[in-house]
Amino acid sequence: MQPTPTPLYKTITITAIKEEVKGFKTISFATKEALPYRSGQYLTLVDYVGAEEVRRSYSITSSPELNEPLTIGVKRIENGLFSRKLVDLAQPFDTWLTTGSGGFFTLPEDVSSLKQLFFLAAGSGITPIYSLIKTVLYKHPHLHIVLIYSNSSTEKALFRHELEQLAQQHPKQVTIEFLYSNAPNLNRARLHRDLFLQLLEQHVTVAINEVLFYICGPEAYMRMCTYILQEHNVPKEQIKRENFIIHTKTPHKIEPPDKGVHQVTIYWNQQQIQFPAGYPQTILSAAEAAGYALPYSCRSGQCGNCVAHCKKGQVWMSYNEVLTEKDLAKGLILTCTGSPMYGDVTLEL
Repeated sequence: MQPTPTPLYKTITITAIKEEVKGFKTISFATKEALPYRSGQYLTLVDYVGAEEVRRSYSITSSPELNEPLTIGVKRIENGLFSRKLVDLAQPFDTWLTTGSGGFFTLPEDVSSLKQLFFLAAGSGITPIYSLIKTVLYKHPHLHIVLIYSNSSTEKALFRHELEQLAQQHPKQVTIEFLYSNAPNLNRARLHRDLFLQLLEQHVTVAINEVLFYICGPEAYMRMCTYILQEHNVPKEQIKRENFIIHTKTPHKIEPPDKGVHQVTIYWNQQQIQFPAGYPQTILSAAEAAGYALPYSCRSGQCGNCVAHCKKGQVWMSYNEVLTEKDLAKGLILTCTGSPMYGDVTLEL
């Protein structure tokens, strides 16, 4: 069953499909209405399995600063509900529904205090980073870019030629280290602790508080990179991570001090909606039960697509992997893991 048309859903049309490497395609879209996004974000697509709505998010590879067509990267997953359809069956002129862009794997609004961006990518983790690099080169010529990019082989390296060309065009601004696990020199094949430390010492040429780190790749890869950076006193706020694998079950089962039902008021797209909610029901699930379709993707506090601004009251969250202490201080909350606490709440989307 398709949803009743609302401002949440927009129709986009495929204009081009390109196979970058085997099992990975970039897909470009045209939109009839504005669909704003920032480099490093993802696009959430909507499909239906019978009457059930299903959403999946794919990183955007295009740069809005360069006026490139809105383009996502899709890696074929063997049992992937969306990816097989997109990689195997999608054709130009096909239409899809989207709830728009989202995500916090982006550049700060103000980069004046930064001198260097240090990107760590493995495999398809290059997808959002490629967009970020293009935007930085166009918009922030004072920032030096370091990219450590790991792959199994040169044939599997996404956007390798494009990245090499950018490095050649901007030799003073871009430094790229390609690592291949099939390389004969095992010390410079897979990224390991000693090699990572060598690369940090070699390429971080400014004070650590002037560097922002971006990590995207398999979970074990990101965990290793994060641990090593934290061991070397890189503040948590200077490490950005993008998760491709979403865990539907949060690691700790905790409960709020208040499980009462309270009124939730949401202002969104010049509309006001109201409904009751109380733990164990989240604000997102309560809205859906009341017949309202809100933005979401992961449902587990790991992507940020459902972020809202709490203008009044308190929201308790069972899990949060994307909002920083600064975000929380500003009143940002996640509706997919949040429940009202100690009274009614008012939110803005």
